Amino acid sequence: MFEERGIPGIAVVTEPFRPTGAAMAATWGLPGFRFLATPHPIATLGDKELGERADRLVEPVLALLATTPPHPRQP
Repeated sequence: MFEERGIPGIAVVTEPFRPTGAAMAATWGLPGFRFLATPHPIATLGDKELGERADRLVEPVLALLATTPPHPRQP
């Protein structure tokens, strides 16, 4: 994981997958791993709509990447 090397990381998921992502992160020893959520679904979006959705995530992604991860991996 990037965090183990001191590099901030995040994951982008659609809303329904946030709990699954949090559970997986906890299993990997990273409880509290940072997620950004976007409305579900994205598979049916066209290029324009998907691009607009991605554009709205740029600032939040950059803001999280500019911060220190909350904690190192826990055994």
